[in-house]
Amino acid sequence: MSLDTLTAISPIDGRYRSKTESLQEYFSEFALIRYRVRVEIEYFISLCELPVPQLAQFPHDLFPRLRDIYGQFTTADAERVKTIEQTTNHDVKAVEYFIKEQFDAIGGLDAYKEFVHFGLTSQDINNTAVPLSLQEALNEVYYPMAQKLVEELKQQAEEWMNVAMLAKTHGQPASPTRLGKELMVFVYRLQQQLGALRACPITAKFGGATGNFNAHHVAYPAIDWRTFANQFVSEKLGLQREQYTTQISNYDSLAAVFDGLRRVNTVIIDLDRDIWQYISMNYFRQRIKAGEVGSSAMPHKVNPIDFENSEGNLGIANAIFDHLAQKLPVSRLQRDLTDSTVLRNIGVPLGHTIIAIQSTLKGLSKLILGEEALRQDLEGNWAVVAEAIQTILRREGYPHPYEALKALTRTGQSINEQTISDFINTLNVADSIKAELHQITPWNYTGL
Repeated sequence: MSLDTLTAISPIDGRYRSKTESLQEYFSEFALIRYRVRVEIEYFISLCELPVPQLAQFPHDLFPRLRDIYGQFTTADAERVKTIEQTTNHDVKAVEYFIKEQFDAIGGLDAYKEFVHFGLTSQDINNTAVPLSLQEALNEVYYPMAQKLVEELKQQAEEWMNVAMLAKTHGQPASPTRLGKELMVFVYRLQQQLGALRACPITAKFGGATGNFNAHHVAYPAIDWRTFANQFVSEKLGLQREQYTTQISNYDSLAAVFDGLRRVNTVIIDLDRDIWQYISMNYFRQRIKAGEVGSSAMPHKVNPIDFENSEGNLGIANAIFDHLAQKLPVSRLQRDLTDSTVLRNIGVPLGHTIIAIQSTLKGLSKLILGEEALRQDLEGNWAVVAEAIQTILRREGYPHPYEALKALTRTGQSINEQTISDFINTLNVADSIKAELHQITPWNYTGL
């Protein structure tokens, strides 16, 4: 472990750094600067393609070299931007000056340099760069990992689809189910919530100082700047442009994304807690890894730490997602600066989420079916077939079947196979119905 990792304040960049490194390409300071440079360059190219009259002669064969400014962006480039920022005390202006330096390095572009950041305010860059980084992080890191969790759960659900299991409602024995079906509940829920999350548009603000294209329109009143901006944001950045804004994004769409991420996390928390409970009930055992210690004092323990780690990280993630969703859409008048510092923390809840999903996956990979505990629980709860018996008796028009089974199962006496069999034999029904009832067991009364 490096010194930087040991001295990091956040566990995301410290203890769990190896689990979150993939997010550095999207949410680090380096990444934010590179995304800003990317937006500025693509905007300049789009102005050339329009073309703005003064850019009509810009050589289009230089576009690949311009795109190399962000495509081959290095940490040294980022350090240069930070050095410029020490003078400007403005991070986006520092990016503009850096790009102009790159134009100087190419040579012969002095006549075009002032069209870098032309007519824009810093939020036209921030409110495109940040949503773009979020969209790409979701597509390239988050969704593949979330899908891996869904596929792992689905595989285990299929493997254990026919394993009968005593259900517990209110913590009490209830109509039997199947272990695989209970896992499919989480597969279904995750698929539903991931689908809803994917359907959330990721939008961007791009419209000048207060959202009205004031500078653009006063300079070139004949150009349809709304259409230009819509095409730029959608075709060059793959985002949707917000049509009416203040100086900053409305953030309503990002809030929906954060709420969607929070809902997915909540489903995983529910999964973590259920698996934790099944482990405590010995429905699952855990594979032991040589050398691992479950407790510093109790040598026998194998704790469900992966699911606990996941639950803890998801709780932190959801608290931050909740704050992001509630805070960002609220800004005083045409803007205040509170969104700026909050936006820099988008990677934090995603980091905790990625840590959590990896922990849940690790925990699932260690599960071993506790067949004996499952069998014993079913064997010890023959009372759960009472629902089946009274339902068939209802079908046959038997008088007061619910009350009869209630009287049998609430006496406080132990209910076992023999008890149920003796009760069936006392019923005033046809022998064929009795035979049908005798076939019902806690192992086969599991529904569809």
